[in-house]
Amino acid sequence: MSKWFNRHLNQLMYISGALISIGIVAGILGYSEITNITFIVATIAAIGPIINKAWMALTMKSFSIELLITIAVIGAMFIQEYTEAAIVTFLFLFGAYLEKRTLNKTRSSIQSLVDMAPATAIVIRDGEEMELDVDEVEAGDHVIVRPGGKVPVDGIILSGQAHINEAAITGESNLRFKAEDAEVFSGSVLDSGYIELTATKVGEDTTFSKIIELVEEAQEKKSSTEKFLNTFAQYYTPAIVVLAIVVYFLTRNLHLAITFLVIACPGALIIGAPVAYVAGIGNGAKNGALIKGGEVIDNFAKVDTVIFDKTGTLTEGSPTVTDITIFDDTDEENFLRQVANVEMVSEHHLGQTIVKEAKSKSIAVDKSTVEDAEAIKGKGVSGIFEGAEYIIGNKKLMEDHNIEFDAETEEKYIDQQKAGNTAIFVARDNRIIGIVSIMDKIRQDVFTAIQTLRDKGVGSLVMLTGDNYHSAKKVSDILGLDGFHAELMPDDKMKYIEDEKERGRKVMMVGDGINDAPALAFADVGIAMGHGGTDIAMETADVVLMGSRMEQLAHGFTISKMTYRVMLQNTAIALLTVALLLGGVLYGYIHLASGMLIHEVSILLVILNAMRLRKIKEHVPKERKLQERYS
Repeated sequence: MSKWFNRHLNQLMYISGALISIGIVAGILGYSEITNITFIVATIAAIGPIINKAWMALTMKSFSIELLITIAVIGAMFIQEYTEAAIVTFLFLFGAYLEKRTLNKTRSSIQSLVDMAPATAIVIRDGEEMELDVDEVEAGDHVIVRPGGKVPVDGIILSGQAHINEAAITGESNLRFKAEDAEVFSGSVLDSGYIELTATKVGEDTTFSKIIELVEEAQEKKSSTEKFLNTFAQYYTPAIVVLAIVVYFLTRNLHLAITFLVIACPGALIIGAPVAYVAGIGNGAKNGALIKGGEVIDNFAKVDTVIFDKTGTLTEGSPTVTDITIFDDTDEENFLRQVANVEMVSEHHLGQTIVKEAKSKSIAVDKSTVEDAEAIKGKGVSGIFEGAEYIIGNKKLMEDHNIEFDAETEEKYIDQQKAGNTAIFVARDNRIIGIVSIMDKIRQDVFTAIQTLRDKGVGSLVMLTGDNYHSAKKVSDILGLDGFHAELMPDDKMKYIEDEKERGRKVMMVGDGINDAPALAFADVGIAMGHGGTDIAMETADVVLMGSRMEQLAHGFTISKMTYRVMLQNTAIALLTVALLLGGVLYGYIHLASGMLIHEVSILLVILNAMRLRKIKEHVPKERKLQERYS
């Protein structure tokens, strides 16, 4: 029966509306009997779906709005108020129809993501080219993507090159040039070019599928506000029934009692918060900021302290080797070969930079040639290569192993730090043989993001980094941060966040989602630079910036504050509507039909208020004084 009502809901609404129109015309012409008959039939046509939903709620031991309407309409029919019974049922169905349409629009952001999903893939198997459903593609398959086609899976380019639009992943439509060995993501579109790739992640494991899953889960997660309102409604609705009975026994006025039932319906109160969160989360996802639920939005909106990691967050995360200093007679090529092979064990940006530098000079590196390789968290790496023990990392790592510094080494180390470089020591058999200097550029979009955070009320902006003091100070000074702490271990970052939270601060941590994972999880709001969607970023952070752009952070913060404000506005609208309706009933200004109309208008009003969030776009000013200072 429920399926039948769902399929024919609109038809029943149209029939009810048509019969009411006929009844009104008949009444004007003086045919009162026809008027009563058409209103009764109109009520019967419209009441079916309402009774069905009320019954379903009762079977689950829940009092619903539909139950209040059902009781009120039956009461109206009993006292022969056929006009009001017909109008109330019609308005309820019409309101539900409008709610469904407008709610669908608030969910359009997630629908647009789903629509971007590729349906088929061209795969080469056994030397033959074939078109398969995307769910049939397996990891390791050889996939072809032609101009205008969608990349169906995550993979690595085997051959070819193309300009690719990754808007489905990053939220930005700028074309990216990719060639052999580059990583591509499902849902991306080839604007021009041709590529062949090896599938690495397929089906539900692709980055694009995970994005859709995250957004869908986020829209279902309830904030503490929503949970409170839902709990409130569970007690509020039956209380209204009891109060209506009390009103009847006190006044002996059945019409007043059933009017009380209708106008006290908490429809706008129940729907006001969820529709705001759905619209806000959808907007964030569309612009590359994945916000994981209403609770995150509430916390995000209240942030007053922002803590940044440096490498890969405030800087581009694409550092380059700027200088190599060698203190013995090892030639540079052999020195770089030794260091790069040991650094193969590292997942940190700096270690990978050295490996990349070696490869760019056609120096062979092989992780398997290193014995006892170990990545030492927050300090560096160690391992045995060609019979010699290597320790490569920061000054703390050298001190931990009691490796001494001579005057020349100390002087070179300080000079490189003051120049803004990160100096990495290379020790062989407990003696420092060289220093590799690495520099990373500050992200250009950091300036606008910092200014937006300040404009939106963030009081403290601090950088925590494991990098050296001089390099950290230079970045902090350029960006105009409120403070910085250098040469920190991951545990030190956790301790700093804990201290800030104990002071009553609402702390947001922004990191790369890899070595900052503990701090991201511990902060009130953890923001991960997605780097195209790393698994650890997806799992650990409360918000993932899929384009790894700081402008997405600024947009996410803006949309969260606006969503929270809209949620409060909707709650106020709902409570004010109920208060005005109750006052109107007590003074005789509001009756059954007009009360129902105002109730439905209030629901539409909170939905339309939330829909404003869909139109908020990422705003990036063309010029900033800080950017001019940087340039």
